[in-house]
Amino acid sequence: MRVGVVFPQTESGTDVGAIREYLRSVEQLGYRHLVAYDHVLGADTTTRPDWKGPYNARSSFHEPFAFFGFVAALTRLELAPAVIVLPQRQTALVAKQAAEIDILTGGRTRLGVGLGWNTVEFEALGMRFQNRNKRMEEQIALMRRLWTEPVVDFTGRWHRVDRAGLHPLPVQRPIPVWIGGSVEEAIRRIARIADGWFTQHQPNDSGRATFERFRGYLRDAGRDPATFPIEGRVSVARLRDLDEWVMTARGFRDDLRCTHLEINTMGAGYGSLADHTRALEQFRNAAPDLFA
Repeated sequence: MRVGVVFPQTESGTDVGAIREYLRSVEQLGYRHLVAYDHVLGADTTTRPDWKGPYNARSSFHEPFAFFGFVAALTRLELAPAVIVLPQRQTALVAKQAAEIDILTGGRTRLGVGLGWNTVEFEALGMRFQNRNKRMEEQIALMRRLWTEPVVDFTGRWHRVDRAGLHPLPVQRPIPVWIGGSVEEAIRRIARIADGWFTQHQPNDSGRATFERFRGYLRDAGRDPATFPIEGRVSVARLRDLDEWVMTARGFRDDLRCTHLEINTMGAGYGSLADHTRALEQFRNAAPDLFA
């Protein structure tokens, strides 16, 4: 299993030196990849008493594609946005940005995408929230063509590319597109069109049942469940202590048979990026078998 970390976006600050040290330490500890969440704008909740989203206008987010260009220059980590809110972004531009990161990393990237939930963000970016499900499927189909064909002639329901193409093309042709999601409609879509799954389900009875259904959907789509990659997430803030982190991580490997794992230290009360790094070091020392 490949073990990576979630970059603590909302707690990372703007001290470039501290960010640089965090990234280098993550790589030196033996973590294989870096995940970054995506939000462009945060909503002001002072006039929205019914707001239920986890982030707001005071939540800090570095832009993943620009940030990954910085990371690529410092490390050899695999880079995986998880997830880019694809339906609120321009498809050809996302394809271009992802291709650039793939080139800068020498092919060490995955493009995680998802539907998003923040209606305020969609409106501000000029995109419709209501039709995002089907539109995202068309976006993925178009991006795969843009990554593999020098010139593309594409006419879809929402997109028109009139004999144009990206240059340079990415190293990976196409870049693997992973999808995040947890509701039934989402996991059916993932089984049908994705190259991998960023799951939020946990190694418990509910998670095992969902994984069993998901692997059935893969078989229905003519795909091999034994080779389909899945990334689980250990969210430190939801667990009691280091022993529970390790037990949960091993559950993803042994019980759910995940191929990838990410350790998320956001929201656990750490005061600095150095504190996040120390927590990652403790986990690494407590579970060397996961890094073998």
